[in-house]
Formats: sequence, C-alpha cells, structure tokens
Amino acid sequence: MTDLYVYDTTLRDGSQREGISFSVNDKLQIAQLLDELGVDYIEGGWPGSNPKDMEFFARAREELSLSHSKIVAFGSTRHAHSDVENDVNVRALLEAGTPAVTVVGKSWDFHVFHALDTTLEENLAMITDTVAYLKGKGLEVLFDAEHFFDGYNENRDHAMATLEAAARGGADTIILCDTNGGTMPLEMRAVIQQVKEHINVPLGIHSHNDADMAVANSIIALQSGATHVQGTINGYGERCGNADLCAIIANIHLKMKIDKFSPEQMKKLTAVSKLISELANVRPLVSQPYVGRNAFTHKGGIHVDAVVKQSRTYEHASPEAVGNKRRILVSELAGKSNILFKMQDKFSQFGELLQTKDVLKQIKKMEYEGYQFEGADGSFELIIWKTMDTYKPLFKLEGFRVIVDKQRRGDDLYVEATIKVKVGDRVMHTAAEGDGPVNAMDNALRKALEGFYPKLKGIRLVDYKVRVLEGRDGTAARVRVLIITQNGDKRWGTVGVSENIIEASWIALVDSIEYGLLYESSPSLDELKKALDALPWDYEHLEQPLA
Repeated sequence: MTDLYVYDTTLRDGSQREGISFSVNDKLQIAQLLDELGVDYIEGGWPGSNPKDMEFFARAREELSLSHSKIVAFGSTRHAHSDVENDVNVRALLEAGTPAVTVVGKSWDFHVFHALDTTLEENLAMITDTVAYLKGKGLEVLFDAEHFFDGYNENRDHAMATLEAAARGGADTIILCDTNGGTMPLEMRAVIQQVKEHINVPLGIHSHNDADMAVANSIIALQSGATHVQGTINGYGERCGNADLCAIIANIHLKMKIDKFSPEQMKKLTAVSKLISELANVRPLVSQPYVGRNAFTHKGGIHVDAVVKQSRTYEHASPEAVGNKRRILVSELAGKSNILFKMQDKFSQFGELLQTKDVLKQIKKMEYEGYQFEGADGSFELIIWKTMDTYKPLFKLEGFRVIVDKQRRGDDLYVEATIKVKVGDRVMHTAAEGDGPVNAMDNALRKALEGFYPKLKGIRLVDYKVRVLEGRDGTAARVRVLIITQNGDKRWGTVGVSENIIEASWIALVDSIEYGLLYESSPSLDELKKALDALPWDYEHLEQPLA
C-alpha cells in the first residue's frame, strides 16, 4: 500500500460521547498532539452548528502551527430542493477556512425517505451539487457515505449511485461509513471488494463499534483496498464509540508493517491517549489494547516467570514501541523487599542523587490514595525534587480560609480567600477575591509571593478539572483535581487528592506554583532531568502501600 491516510474525528464524533465536552482550548491542544503523532486529517467540528466550533476554526488558523496535519471542517450536503450557493450548511463549510472539507450524504434509501423526506433522485443531486460546488472553490473534498453498508444491503443500486454521484462531483476520497456499527468483518471485505470494481475514487472506512468490530472492520477494510481510515483517539464516540485510532495506528505500524509512522511518533501513542483522556475528563480504560495501563501487565505465577525470561512468551508486541511500559503486579504473597531490590537495581546509577526507596514509597502511597501522575508531570517531578539535597521549600503554608457568600451581592456569589504563608523568616497574610474558590486562592497566594518571586507573574493557570474517584460515596467522595499551568511555551500539570475539593485544589495549586518557580530558578535542573529520564512510569504496583 503506497498511500495510506489516517483521519481523526475525536473533536467532532468523539465529543458526541456522553460526558465529553471539549473546550476550544482543549480542542487546540488535542489538534497539536495529533499533528505531532502524524495524523493526516483532523476533523475540527461542524461549523455553523455551534459557536464553539466556529471559534475553533478561527483560532486554529491563527494559533496552530501544524507540521503535518490538515484541519478539516465537517458538514452535510445542501438541503433538498435548495440552491447550493445559498445553502447555510455549505456556506458554513466555506467560512471555516480549512483546506479540506468532509461532506456527509445519505446512502441508505430508508434515511432518504424518512430523515430527508425527499426522493432518491433529489438525494443524488444534493450529493453531486455539494461536492462539485466545494471542489470549484479549490477545496479537497471527502465524501462520507453515511449508513453505506445498511444501504448496500437493502438497496444496493441506490447506495452505489450515491458513490457515483460523489465521484461525478469530483470527490477526492469516498468514505464508506458503518454508521450503525453492525457490519461483520468478512461482510465488510466482500462489500469493499465489490465497490472497488465500480468506483475508481480512493476509498476510506469509517466504523462505529456497536458490535465491537470497529477496529477489526477498519483493518480488514485497509487490507481489502481502502487507503483512508477514520476513527477517534481511545474510541470515543456516541453509543458504543468509534474505531479506536490508538489500536488502528499501532496495527498499521506493527502488524501490517506499513512504514507510515516513525518510531518516535509511535512512542508518543500512549502519552497522547492518556493526555486526551485527561482533557476529556474520562477515566482511561485500563484494558485498552496497546496503550492501556494493563496492556502489558502481568501478575504472578507462570506468566511473570516466563516474561522475565523472554517477553515474547506473553506479549504480542513491545510495550516500548507504543510508549507504554511493562508492569509486574505483586500480590500480598510476594515479598516487598523483592520489589525494592528490583527498583533499586534500576536506580543504581543515581543512588547518590536520589533517595530511591523514599521516592518509591511515596509514589506508591499516593497512588493508593487516588493520585495519578499521567498528565501531572509537575507533581511527579516535585516528588523527585523533594528527595534531593538541593531542595529547599519556597514557602510554607500557615493557614488559609475561603469564604463563599451568597447574600452580600445579590444573585452573584462573593468569594474571598485569606492566606497566611511563611517565606524565609517573614509571614505574609493576604486576602483576595476571585470568580470561585480556586481563583480566589490563586490570587491570594500570588499576592503573598510575587514580591519575593517576580517570575510568578509569568505563570498562569490555563485549565482545571475535577474527577470523583468513588461515586458511590456521594458528596463525601474523594476527588482528584488536575490543574494545568503555563509559562510561555512551557506547560505542566499538577494534581491534588482529598475528600474536600478545596483542599485537593490547594494541593494542586501549590504544586503548580512551586514547580513553575523551581523550574525557572533551580541550578540543578539538568541534573534533575537526567534523573527523571531514568525513572520508570511503570513503578511497581503493590495491592497495599508500603508500610
């Protein structure tokens, strides 16, 4: 296969999953990650359907610096019995200002009659007119044949006619969509082979996962002659989701042996998966192939013994190839000293720099309490930093109070934070208002510290997310707060966990500021970075924390 294109629709189709709502900042950050991963097309949304998507396309043109990917706008064919030049959907596609657009059209006669409420002839005209008009504007046009496989099974002639209509209009790629996600792989192969005999335009595949076949159908489509594959990171999407691009990309590289992604890009796959799950505020699926926490995890017995001797005995691929890590789970039956010995062996060259045992004990304890450090690199590095002889705390909390008053200003909440911190021998007692408790604490802490640390002015919070860890505990549940902070081009995450959301927020907030200041000023940064490179993200997991 000489040409193969990967198309990501996480920002549109993926956001249709219940519970996911990306902000514009989220979408811009995800687009940058996808570009670095080597994705060819990034579908940004449906312009005209909501203000957020229009803002994304406008800001993407100004703010994104993509080295590989094309941003794509998604929309539908013109309305029935309307003028394509004045159609609101088509105008919105042009206003998005993207180099490529994807047009979705009906290929199942059932939808033509019951959703569009028009004739089969008009449906074909809608497809040809829209594709031809957008091609005339100099755009690359991809045509999504919605519900194609259902349409092909019930009215083969009309389903094929929709593809021919798109081809007449000049479509660059025609994508066959298994929109209801019920097609079986061998059926998929037979249909694609038949379509290829009549359609000369390059074909693509867009699979949903309602029968748990989305990835299998995507791969068999590529093996059957399709050259374009669509999906979402982590398989996000409505109902049962879309084809998981993490698995598809890994299969393309490792199983199909297609030289499309560089080894460096492949090693980013797990990190991209986890970062996007954090931005989506969705708990990562631990059993997710290739990138899941358990994808290369082994627990006791014959498996562990064999994997230690030769990883291929129970691993179909190298975890390092996709940026993941091998993990050995140890139950209470195993000796804790074995784990410490195993880890200290890995850290032997940094024995003088780090108190390895202390680091591991602290990480294990925090993980048991609900901490996760994917996406919280700042907190993770601070744990290491605090074991170094050169570390000195920048300030010490003496106490804080947060007041939320509903009565003082009518309908608006009044929020004020009072903070007392000690810097060296001086005690600073400040108060500040804010839009909410976290904003007020941030303002009060900055007010106390900026006189001592002027560089704090360049550090700003850019995102804040909360995840409930045990929903069955209701309002008494432990929560995890993730804060994203930025200083120029440098961005880092910090995390806090507590039954009290204010305390969890304070922990993450203090880490964010301390890390930003230490990163800017520490003379031992290079030394720290070398040590961090040696630290495994797969630190050995105990079912109970170390005593």
